[in-house]
Amino acid sequence: MDGVPQTRYAKSGRYHIAFQVLGSGPLDIVYVPGFVSHVEHAWEVPGLERYFRRLASFARVIVFDKRGTGMSDPVPADKLPTLEERMDDVRAVMDAAGSTRAALAGVSEGGPMCLVFAATFPERTVALVLNHTTARLAWADDYPCGARPEQRQKMIERLEGGWGSGVLLGAFAPSLAKDADARQAWARMQRHAASPGAAVAVTRMAYETDARAVLSAIRVPTLVVHRTGDRMLGIDHARYLAHHIRGARLAEFAGDDHFFWVGGSVDAELDQIQLFLTGELHEPATDRVLATILFTDIVDSTQRAAELGDARWRELLERFYVSARAELQRFRGREIDAAGDGLFAAFDGPARAIRCGQGIHARARALGLRLRAGAHTGECEVINDKLGGIAVHIGARVAAQAQPGEVLVTGTVKDLVAGSGISFEDRGARPLKGVPGEWRLYAAAGARGRDP
Repeated sequence: MDGVPQTRYAKSGRYHIAFQVLGSGPLDIVYVPGFVSHVEHAWEVPGLERYFRRLASFARVIVFDKRGTGMSDPVPADKLPTLEERMDDVRAVMDAAGSTRAALAGVSEGGPMCLVFAATFPERTVALVLNHTTARLAWADDYPCGARPEQRQKMIERLEGGWGSGVLLGAFAPSLAKDADARQAWARMQRHAASPGAAVAVTRMAYETDARAVLSAIRVPTLVVHRTGDRMLGIDHARYLAHHIRGARLAEFAGDDHFFWVGGSVDAELDQIQLFLTGELHEPATDRVLATILFTDIVDSTQRAAELGDARWRELLERFYVSARAELQRFRGREIDAAGDGLFAAFDGPARAIRCGQGIHARARALGLRLRAGAHTGECEVINDKLGGIAVHIGARVAAQAQPGEVLVTGTVKDLVAGSGISFEDRGARPLKGVPGEWRLYAAAGARGRDP
């Protein structure tokens, strides 16, 4: 994927902490993740990538994996770090990144660490953004909004029993509960970010953490961002923070997703964060263009990877992408994204998109791979050299319905290539997941070989 920052390591005591730096704005933001993370796999999560890039449009953003998770050094399950030691990790990362002062953005379980850091090191803290987080996770007589013992035990049992399979997606992101692709993505993130034992250990530690005592000592500007229907952390957690931190602002948004990069309020939340940290709100450069979207996906990639082993599979993927990019260059396609075993490209003409898809199919067959591909032409939103909007979603959904070896297209594409020499086979009207109505789809059956 273009523009993925390099992973570096900071030394904190005897532990190595993985971190990345992106953006070059005048303000530093240290993003403190939730209970598990993986700095490199995060770039394969479209919503999370978009979130980080939006922050980097107005600041220099420092992201890291806490010790014991992701690409940072593991720690023994019975010797988890204290808040003091985890604060040392933040300082080490800031020092390694050359940051003397920064705004701390704490998400979910990362919030208490930010609270203690801001109270302890106000000279290094420009501001606090408390994003879908809390000072205390567990119930107490004087904190009734916390999770009760039976809820905590059930959570731990579910994590340990289902870790690596996408467990608890419905609680973290109800809007994605029925999305099979999102469940697979969350399962991959779990496997990359922590072992089952590490995930359970971090969760137990989170339940034992109570940072309420430091709230009255925080003197830096603070913004509390939360969704009113958050299933994992109720809105009362945010209201408690805002009430007990002097001068804190509370920004409430509709929605029940706990994952901060998911849901319809993401852009509005980012607007508030940018306005709070900079005093200004600069809309990203946005335009709309007509483009033909092409998605390709390798069929049975998981099975092939298991058959070949990691090293041989990576080598085969690299050969595939080299050949696919040669076809993109031949047909004047622009690569928008490439993650895992998929490719997303845009073209200024639908015939070139189809011929490119067929060329990529031929190249893949020569490597012993099978692809499915889909194309759609529509108006796309252009944001910072990326494409978005409903036309992109349609293209992805069409590709998902293609048979191995097919370039499946919408009727819009078929109508636009009349006279090109490309013939089609009618595949009938079908619903596309998440897209209103039914769409008539066609398989590109033949094309007179011609270069653009």
